[in-house]
Amino acid sequence: MSTKRIIYFFSILLLVFSCSEDDNERNQQNGNSNPILTHDATSFVQNLGNDVSRDFIGTVTDINKNPIADARIRIGNGYALTDINGTFIINNAVVKSRLAHIKAEKIGYINTSRSLVPSTGTNRVRIIMLTETITATTTSGVQETISLPNGASVDLKGQYVKATGTAYTGDVSVIMHFLDPTDESMPDQMPGMLYAANGQNEERMLQTFGMLAVELRSEFGQELNLARGSTAKITIPLDPSLLSNAPNTIPLWYFDEDNGYWVEDGEATLVANTYVGTVRHFSFWNCDLPAETVSFCATFTDVDNTPIDNLKVEITSSNFGTTVGFTNESGEVCGYAPSDETLDINASTNDPCITTSIYSSTIGPFTSDSSLDIQLTDFMSTDLIVETVTGNFVTCDNSPVTNGYVKIIYGTQELYHSVTDGSFEFNLLRCVETTSFELEAVDYENLNMFNSQIVSFTTPLTDVGIIQACAVLNSEYIQYTSASGNLNTLSVTSAGINGSGTLGISYMNPLTFGGPSFDLRINNYTTPGDYIGAMGVGDFTSNIPFATIVMLPYDQFEGTVTVISAGELLGEFITISFSGTMSSSFASDQIEAFPISGQIQAIRDY
Repeated sequence: MSTKRIIYFFSILLLVFSCSEDDNERNQQNGNSNPILTHDATSFVQNLGNDVSRDFIGTVTDINKNPIADARIRIGNGYALTDINGTFIINNAVVKSRLAHIKAEKIGYINTSRSLVPSTGTNRVRIIMLTETITATTTSGVQETISLPNGASVDLKGQYVKATGTAYTGDVSVIMHFLDPTDESMPDQMPGMLYAANGQNEERMLQTFGMLAVELRSEFGQELNLARGSTAKITIPLDPSLLSNAPNTIPLWYFDEDNGYWVEDGEATLVANTYVGTVRHFSFWNCDLPAETVSFCATFTDVDNTPIDNLKVEITSSNFGTTVGFTNESGEVCGYAPSDETLDINASTNDPCITTSIYSSTIGPFTSDSSLDIQLTDFMSTDLIVETVTGNFVTCDNSPVTNGYVKIIYGTQELYHSVTDGSFEFNLLRCVETTSFELEAVDYENLNMFNSQIVSFTTPLTDVGIIQACAVLNSEYIQYTSASGNLNTLSVTSAGINGSGTLGISYMNPLTFGGPSFDLRINNYTTPGDYIGAMGVGDFTSNIPFATIVMLPYDQFEGTVTVISAGELLGEFITISFSGTMSSSFASDQIEAFPISGQIQAIRDY
């Protein structure tokens, strides 16, 4: 079996349409005369286990590994925004015990997600978001084939509908991405993980031969889909290393964005070096072979029963290839594995100083969900050293950080730990030639940070002592005193001066879908200086400059907004301070006024 034939169904812990009644309703809205599938989501979700509370820390980047800030993350009942490092933390999220679904959204990128089998420790997540770049433009009523340079394509018949189900006429923008299973970054790019419901509503793990994402947009950016009775032909190219194992026909699967798993719907036929199939709606589509599956966890400790973090764990099946995962701070890694198969398990470091396994064994077969505790007793090498790094992370007023993270970079590794009570501890293996590490830390709650520094290992224990978050994390921020007198720090959603001369800075709270949680406006802005906000002043048709601040339910600001600088060009900083009183015009709310003061630094983006 080719080493490229890696099957990405194991949850990597560094890290569309549902088929419920909502699906059938959506199918009718999209104009499909027959249901897209017969999958019973209500019944299948019972396979995912009970509700549990779990902690998550993750990073979101683009395809070039650049961090994506202000991406909106949802895990179960929890929401967060990524910081400038592309990092998010959500603790105590309510998820299913056998599947946690992490969603990521940001304007300019395709909505994506990650799914994993959640462990009891902190679950690490890596997500790569694909850009919403237009591949080509077509027109309704025109049959056309849209292709990518790699050979992936979609044949469109020209009949489209809006999300409301009404017919659409006009230009259609086509967004396409092909995901190659031989690409090592594919697990971070694809939605969910390779866990699925087959046509008989049975859970399966998948071996992928390639994926294709297709999205349609109107000329005004509205989402479109195929019209009633219309279909499209998709072509998914195969890497040469996969051809010898490619069956003549293979099931097609689409990703259920609501529930976080794949659903079988149709099949594709092998034509030369491609799979060709017909679909009735657009989403992520996947060519896969299914296998019966069980949930599997392994926990690794050293001779002193100390959990070992960041071990690379591989499980190999002679029939279904190799799966990969990484242990968390509890030494645990979880995912799905083929059932009733004898498996090889190998653990290694992810550093180049040692290329052989530090643990290897044969396990299984498993016919039900299983777990193993593995103690590493004889893995020591002259090239490897066991290290523990500890410390305490505090805010600028010396209070323990309760919602933050610490990152260390050593050798070729980058390792994150969330912090909930100020303390942190890393237990890891390092190469003997790696004698120091870079230490960084972020107070995620207050958007402050500890500036990075280089620390030498003092084997076996390196205590970095107290590190303090006093530097402002974001180059863009909104800070203000709240009704309780506490200092609040927010990121910036948008900042600039529009064509009517209104200077605006806002933050859109992901928990408040109805509007911004902070919105500052200066009508008829001219030059830096003081602008007065007064009760009852709010006529934006007036030529008199004035300032307003809205933080729902508070919508009445009385005081002074001082513009220190306002970028004349896009990309330059807007700097503002303000002081006054906030109150609410909603008399029924019985909300008391409170004093407010703060400062803003934002990069002008319009």
